[in-house]
Amino acid sequence: MRIGYISSYPPMECGIATYSAYLIDALRRKGVDIYVVSHMGASGEQVFPAFNENDLDDKAYTVALRFTPDIVHIQHEFGLYGPHWGVNILPVIVKFRLIGVPVVTTLHTVYDKPQRNHLVLLENILANSDRIIVHQDYQLDTLHHHFPEHFTQKIEVIPHGARLVNPVVQAKAKLGLPEDRKVILLIGYFRPSKNFELIVDQMPRILRKYPNALLVIAGKIRNQEYSEYRNVLFERIRKSPVKDHIRVILGQLSQDTFDTILSAADVVVLPYRLSSQSGILAHCLAFGRPVITSASRAMMQLIKESGAGVIVPSQDQFAEAIANLLGDDEQARRLGENAREYVRRQLAWPLIADQHIHLYERLRSYPDIGSQVMVVD
Repeated sequence: MRIGYISSYPPMECGIATYSAYLIDALRRKGVDIYVVSHMGASGEQVFPAFNENDLDDKAYTVALRFTPDIVHIQHEFGLYGPHWGVNILPVIVKFRLIGVPVVTTLHTVYDKPQRNHLVLLENILANSDRIIVHQDYQLDTLHHHFPEHFTQKIEVIPHGARLVNPVVQAKAKLGLPEDRKVILLIGYFRPSKNFELIVDQMPRILRKYPNALLVIAGKIRNQEYSEYRNVLFERIRKSPVKDHIRVILGQLSQDTFDTILSAADVVVLPYRLSSQSGILAHCLAFGRPVITSASRAMMQLIKESGAGVIVPSQDQFAEAIANLLGDDEQARRLGENAREYVRRQLAWPLIADQHIHLYERLRSYPDIGSQVMVVD
């Protein structure tokens, strides 16, 4: 079976690129032949950088078609495929539909309350894709609420995968962090929806309850996106009365560096204002890091199912929740064990790959010729 992927791909700085790389690697280990058509700058095995945002329509379709895929799989994110929230992906989907090549589209962002421009694009993607994948049940519920059944019956829930890994040993020492301090970690691209400044502002309260805490903020902005927010965040740190208890790790985090930073955390905080799903949360589960999250539907479902963290119902309760968890080693250990067990049972990439293969197999068409058909991949 040959699958043509259209997606961002490493070394591009993009969560969808990272997701695609892990999924494709898991699928290839199970014998699936995959060609990736991506933005200029992507590279890798059977990866073809073919388009910029403005010439996506012709080039993505033409290059993918040359590999005669049995199925085309599009990893979708708003804005990933050109202006107007990525409208340039729609003609690509329609062209493959016209020639009878099934199209699967994974929707990485479905907000609980989608804005109008998202709904316009989602309607067209639902109408023209043969199957839709979302990562969580609430996303399926949202689409059921906004679209008719003949659209939503195409949707399947396949979770965001996670790696089967062990924490990096002596991670704090490798980063130059004090071994005797409990690390609170904020990690990821700096953008307003992440709400990192909330924890910076609450650090004095956290330290009054747990004086041995150290806040580590790791990440960067992408290009100049949200540079104003980054500057505001840094100014809040500069003016903090407890800035000596805050460390900032800046730069593009390679996989090894990212893994080391995550392994050094005693608790990871995700105080997001708005979230559809979180790749960072999947990484936290993989490394068995206990998490404290805001009460968004995207976070609540996974935390409740995994038993891997604490959900904070309101912003002013983060300080107490963080301090309490730092002071309760038994609870932190239990949450971490729950996280790793949940990954083994539900989220490991080989399991997620199997679910994709099952979906692909159901989309393949075989001729009804009244005799045995042998398929060779």
